[in-house]
Amino acid sequence: MSSPNHTLVMDFILLGLTDDPTLEKVLFAVFLLVYLITLAGNLCMILLIRTTPHLQTPMYFFLGHLSFVDVCYSSNVTPNMLHNLLSDQKTISLAGCFTQCFLFIALVIAEFYMLACMALDRYVAICSPLHYSSRMSRRVCVSLVSFPYLFGFVNGLSQALLTFHLSFCGSLEINHFYCADPPLIVLACSDARVKEMAMFVVAGFTLSSSLLVILLSYIFIAVAILKIRSAEGRRKAFSTCGSHLTTVTIFYGTLFCMYLRPPSEKSVEESKVIAVFYAFLSPILNPLIYSLRNKDVIRAMEQLVKGNVFQKTAV
Repeated sequence: MSSPNHTLVMDFILLGLTDDPTLEKVLFAVFLLVYLITLAGNLCMILLIRTTPHLQTPMYFFLGHLSFVDVCYSSNVTPNMLHNLLSDQKTISLAGCFTQCFLFIALVIAEFYMLACMALDRYVAICSPLHYSSRMSRRVCVSLVSFPYLFGFVNGLSQALLTFHLSFCGSLEINHFYCADPPLIVLACSDARVKEMAMFVVAGFTLSSSLLVILLSYIFIAVAILKIRSAEGRRKAFSTCGSHLTTVTIFYGTLFCMYLRPPSEKSVEESKVIAVFYAFLSPILNPLIYSLRNKDVIRAMEQLVKGNVFQKTAV
């Protein structure tokens, strides 16, 4: 981080989305509301899955972990961003920036492979329904869900170490609302080719491998569904996949635009707008998508509400 010609970096400055004080207050209110809804929606989903007997299935097991990742993912970025929107000092410490960068990469990778695990689950459920309980046993589900966390942690840590091994000099203003790799690379005054190559390799492998699992799963699912003779049977089979496909489209589409291009001043500026979608839109939409389109989740919510009402009435 330092050399004879470079001063030791202690703090970075996050430029955020705007420097207009009035607009900052508006954005604070909007993103605070989004964050609170995100927390409420995802924590409610986790609570429902943990406490409702008929939701104790592999599909909801993975969905619960997806909600947990979304809570961590949103909480890694939003509180510091909200603080900076109301603060004159928009700084973040070296340690804080490293932690935010590491956790962001780790959680994004974890979400990719969590979505891939959910696609595998739907493949087994639709293509091998008679063997579903044995092939998606508790042990298998735990093994599958452990991989995204482990792989995300290892890659997040390695990528963050490579980034902060670079030397930073001159302006320490990060043109973003969180410590992201591309704007940090732009600030580096040492050779960043190794870091750029590592970022493209990891991002490319993660995107392509997880997306390949999802695409192959849905190709086999589509073939299996088309073999179902009744229209009602095909409709039910497709409906179990609709929510997952919607989530996949939103998450993958925005991150493809973000990471699979060389870092530059122009791409970094554009990426801030794109980042709003995957940092805030995906975590808030996931519980809404899975609850509004899912009869089992709606029934669990009704039971939870009725149970609380009856308890209060009894008291």
